[in-house]
Amino acid sequence: MDLRAQLQASLGGAYTLERELGGGGMSRVFVATEGALGRKVVVKILPAELAGQVSAERFKREIALAAQLQHPHIVPLLTSGESENLPYFTMPFVEGESLRARISRGGELPLGDAVRLLREVASALSYAHEHGVVHRDIKPDNILLSGGSAMVTDFGVAKAVSASTNAGATSLTSLGVALGTPAYMSPEQATADPQIDHRADLYSFGVMAYEILTGAPPFAGRPPQAMLAAHVTEVPHAVTERRSTIPAPLAQLVMRCLEKRASDRPQSAKEIVQVLDAITTPSGGLEPMPARAGVRSRSLRRGLVVAVAVVAIGAVVTWKVLVPLRVPLSAQRILIMRPTSPANDAALAAIVDLLPDLLTRSFGEMSWATLADVGTATGDVRSLASRSGAGTVISSNVVASGDSAILQFRVRDGATGGVVRSLAPSVVARTANPAQLRPAVDGLLSTVGFITHPAMGPATVPLGD
Repeated sequence: MDLRAQLQASLGGAYTLERELGGGGMSRVFVATEGALGRKVVVKILPAELAGQVSAERFKREIALAAQLQHPHIVPLLTSGESENLPYFTMPFVEGESLRARISRGGELPLGDAVRLLREVASALSYAHEHGVVHRDIKPDNILLSGGSAMVTDFGVAKAVSASTNAGATSLTSLGVALGTPAYMSPEQATADPQIDHRADLYSFGVMAYEILTGAPPFAGRPPQAMLAAHVTEVPHAVTERRSTIPAPLAQLVMRCLEKRASDRPQSAKEIVQVLDAITTPSGGLEPMPARAGVRSRSLRRGLVVAVAVVAIGAVVTWKVLVPLRVPLSAQRILIMRPTSPANDAALAAIVDLLPDLLTRSFGEMSWATLADVGTATGDVRSLASRSGAGTVISSNVVASGDSAILQFRVRDGATGGVVRSLAPSVVARTANPAQLRPAVDGLLSTVGFITHPAMGPATVPLGD
């Protein structure tokens, strides 16, 4: 008996299968009619090669958790079951098309449509994350466009598969459905970091936003393995290089979402919603996102009252009370953040431990440089720079590559947190000593010196972009 006939036999009279849809990713997808209510539904069933590695009971529990999500921009899960040991689940059939089809047909979206759509997706992510559900596979294929609105589908499915597998992540990876899709996978997913949290969704959201705004994701056109490596080691071209009309606040948000360190990204989808709500660039054709009824108008009235009060009692209330004091930033004041490396890798951790001392001695010999901190700072780049007065921030990461390790430095602007220069990755031995790390450090010194002290002459280090 083929899969369709087998599934229909299991469904009995509850659902009547009509046709199969393509592009189901990790599942076979059928459109069906629900017998009791006569409505269209989608039935997704795991293929045998994947179902054989999945605990059906655990899968059903994970699906039940995701089914509790009730949000206007989330396609809900309706039921789950088993057909001859093959788990399946059902969800409403959404009339419309996927965001993937929309991009394939027309390329980049108008800015107004893009901001509205991104806000709707971010709102869905915020709600799901607050309820403990991480999507793990945000991409245009999983965004449905219906009636002018975006709806996120397959919430919790990737997590249900991964959490219920009997064989572990390695087997899932061999099937190509690990914890996401290579073109949209966060660095922590690409390196199989066991500490993945909701911020992986925010990276994937950033990749999708980049594609919505430019027509292609950051590392398009590469084989899957090269794409995964790029997510871990390469800084994508600024989104404004691909489309110069993107307003600065929107461009900055997208690039923040694409930060390699999860701690450098927005820390919640709610924060993304707030940024998108605040965007208003009439010259660029964008309108402010609609606020909840009454909230923005009340805020505006309160703001006007405060402004009048400040003017009226200006002799008493000084401007310093309203503007937080900041340490002036100096380009020659350097903040070196602690390098990152995959967890539970002693060899790479040893390299990370070597770097602070090596960088301290190296920058200490430069008369033009003043060190704010070396190798201990973690967190938001702009906040750290503001507190220390560092106009130049160095971030780095170390990743495994077979028997070698890849070390990459990035020079960032302390005022914006953005990448000023990305150095070409350096391949070193996994058991590298200071002498083997020295060429990469010298390249960093040359680049930072040229950026912050141009009289030193041109930097000769190759660039990563």
